[in-house]
Amino acid sequence: MKISLARALGTCFGVQDAIDAALDPSFRDNLTIVGQLVHNPQVVEELRENGVRLVDTVDAEISTPNVMITAHGAASSVKESLEARGFTVYDASCPLVLKVHNRVSALVEQGYFPVVIGQRHHVEVRGIVGDLEEYEVLGDPDEVGRLEGRSRIGIVCQTTQQVEHARGIVDAIHRRFPDIEVQFIDTICRPTKDRQEAVRELADRVDLMIVVGGYNSSNTKKLKKVCDDRGLEAHHIERPDQLEPEWFRGRSHVGITAGTSTPHAVIDSIYRRIQELADELAREASAD
Repeated sequence: MKISLARALGTCFGVQDAIDAALDPSFRDNLTIVGQLVHNPQVVEELRENGVRLVDTVDAEISTPNVMITAHGAASSVKESLEARGFTVYDASCPLVLKVHNRVSALVEQGYFPVVIGQRHHVEVRGIVGDLEEYEVLGDPDEVGRLEGRSRIGIVCQTTQQVEHARGIVDAIHRRFPDIEVQFIDTICRPTKDRQEAVRELADRVDLMIVVGGYNSSNTKKLKKVCDDRGLEAHHIERPDQLEPEWFRGRSHVGITAGTSTPHAVIDSIYRRIQELADELAREASAD
């Protein structure tokens, strides 16, 4: 059984920078992160092991002098409220997420009604819209009716959206409201696009795909959806012990992809476990 890695997979620069910043030894026992720094369980475990505290919301009790904003970003009002409470705030927001914030602000200044294509309750989207007086978040093409009565709309994307899905929503807007002035800015980040393009390429060559990443990772879910849309069997896992031997029985070529919040050490452990399972199945076959 052949095993192939997607040509682009695993942690992107924004995620890695955030992890490195939080694990700086100078922060040990005196840093609290509001939310999950990145959506990966192994990273969360490593942070806790290194004395970093995590709270779910900005309103939670915080006992350290330093607070860090996650890679997903946050509204300026959130940062200001933390500073007003006397904390030193470190911003680990991905630069590409901050770019979306800036694009939205520019669209509003130009008189466009802001629209975000993404998941309404995702932490990144909450940060993008958190300082806006009015906005709309669209998750599916059948939601475009919410734009009824708007004459000028400016559209950005959650950075981890699936490219085809976002363009499908924009096309639906044009069909439903042909007279609306639409300014669409594709803010899906390059690392997300690279991983989606890589999994499409690999999906054409394999008969099974293993998708590695946190279950709450938006971009990892999108990688699995690429496989699902092509009718390719794919399994989304977080850890090596979740691999089921039966998945690999009779397979000739297995692919591995991983979301932008998945450390390469985790990917390596998955690869090694699949090799072990392949060897076990080969020994079974030779014994029959």
